[in-house]
Formats: sequence, structure tokens, C-alpha cells
Amino acid sequence: MIVVARRDGPRVLPGSLITLRRKCGKPGCRCATGSPHETPALSYSVRGRTKMLTLLPDEVPAVSAAVTRYRSAVNDLEAEARAELATLVTKVQARREGRRA
Repeated sequence: MIVVARRDGPRVLPGSLITLRRKCGKPGCRCATGSPHETPALSYSVRGRTKMLTLLPDEVPAVSAAVTRYRSAVNDLEAEARAELATLVTKVQARREGRRA
């Protein structure tokens, strides 16, 4: 799910910032023999399917920051969940050890 953008840009976004590279097909274009056209895009997943959202160059900084904030939040949540799990495992093991004594 993508968070609705505010005036200053989205707060968090899942996905990855990528660069699409492609040839336009025009025989006289520089991409026919040289470097392909590049477009910044956000790659994200919806129900297991990858989606691409092409971006304007001035949108890239805000999207990049939102993706970074999302990853940071997910990492923080994962660390908190692992710590809570470790606490629960210790508590249950202590309870089981008390039964055996």
C-alpha cells in the first residue's frame, strides 16, 4: 500500500527506486546505437506482482527519502519484534524449568 502524498511528499513508501533503461524504437534516435533512455521509477509489489511507477526527476528526492524511511521503520519494527520474542522465549523456558524442579 502506498501512503497518500502530502504537499511535501510521501512520508513512507515500500519498494525500490530504480532506473528504467529502454530504446524508443526510432531508427535515428541516439538510443538505437548508443545509450538507452533512462527514466526514474518506483518498483513496488501489490499482491505478489511487481508494479512500476515512473517518476519525474524532481519527484526522485522525496520518493527516495520516503523509501529510506520505510526501510528504517521496518528494520526498527523487526528489531523490536525479535527482542520481544527473545523475552517471551526466556520467560516460557524459565516457567518450564520451574515445572521440572
